[in-house]
Amino acid sequence: MSEPEVPQKAPYIQSMEAGTYLFCTCGRSSQQPLCDGSHAGTDFAPLEFTLDKPGLVTLCGCKHTKTPPYCDGSHSYLK
Repeated sequence: MSEPEVPQKAPYIQSMEAGTYLFCTCGRSSQQPLCDGSHAGTDFAPLEFTLDKPGLVTLCGCKHTKTPPYCDGSHSYLK
C-alpha cells in the first residue's frame, strides 16, 4: 500500500454536527480532513464514520493514526 500525503502534522479540531462523514485517508483532499474524491486512481479509499451527537472532534491531520479517523498523536513521531 502507498503512503498517504501528510496535509498537516497536527490534528483538525472542529465542531461537527451529528451525521455520517467520509474521512480522507490519502491526504490529497482539498476539503481536509474530509474526502473530496482526490483519491481516485490511487489505492486509497475514504473511511466512513458516524457521529451520534454534535460536538468537538479531533480528526487526524497526518493520516498515520492507528485510530482513524481520530488523532492518536502519531504526528509527533513523523519526520
